[in-house]
Amino acid sequence: MPEAASAQSVRATIGDSEFDRDTAVTRRAPGVYDTELSAGWTVINAVNGGYLLAVLGRALADALPHSDPFSVSAHYLTASRPGPAVVRTEVVRAGRSLSTGTASLFQYDDEGQEVERIRVLASYGDLGALPDDVRTTATPPAMPPMDQCFGPQDAPAPVPGGSAIADRLMLKLDPATLGWALGAPSGKGEMRSWFGLADGRETDPLALLLAVDALPPTAFEIGLSGWVPTVELTVHVRCRPAPGPLRVSITTRNLAGGFLEEDAEVWDSADRLVAQSRQLASVRLG
Repeated sequence: MPEAASAQSVRATIGDSEFDRDTAVTRRAPGVYDTELSAGWTVINAVNGGYLLAVLGRALADALPHSDPFSVSAHYLTASRPGPAVVRTEVVRAGRSLSTGTASLFQYDDEGQEVERIRVLASYGDLGALPDDVRTTATPPAMPPMDQCFGPQDAPAPVPGGSAIADRLMLKLDPATLGWALGAPSGKGEMRSWFGLADGRETDPLALLLAVDALPPTAFEIGLSGWVPTVELTVHVRCRPAPGPLRVSITTRNLAGGFLEEDAEVWDSADRLVAQSRQLASVRLG
């Protein structure tokens, strides 16, 4: 068997993958966790907000009596850097079906002062205990098959400055949302893509926290470029995703005053809406 084919046949598993290793936390004391933010999940020089949310989400899964994120709201206070960090959690309420907690991630600045990077308020529960009844008007995004979509590896040249996270994701973007990459943005605030982890690890509820923030920003298709830092991000995890690639659809309806919203939907291979999110992001105009 050719070496490349053999490598592709080895798939990472949940608990034993790059994503799991790079979001790992070590309990130092009750509610206090040490972690190492990996440079592998950066966009240019910025640590991806969805990856950061997964790190805090993993700490909360250990601190709370329930292990599955249901609703997670994060405020991004200062820019995180690759390197050591500490997560401090607090149990706010522990109920029978839902538990609620807070988590904050801290790092040291150049002067040696501790700085809070992110603060999270989250509710956790047991996704496996939810009823099967679904009544919805939501429909999966209309997208071409994966082999008719395009990923970073299909670009004629690397993005200036580099984007390490692209090597850790399986992204295949809908050509209808790729005008920005060809110098002809559509003017619509839309981005759609097939999503997975590059090492083949299946997506679980924690990885959904990454999926909602893993696509190029909708600002690109509006005709803007540059960093679009997240101010606030709220994610609702609705159920455990079925095996297979996900479809992620993100839309922006309003850019005003240098800020825009991004609404994301994540659909699994069984056509179920498994996660939703809204974030507020700042845009550098001009």
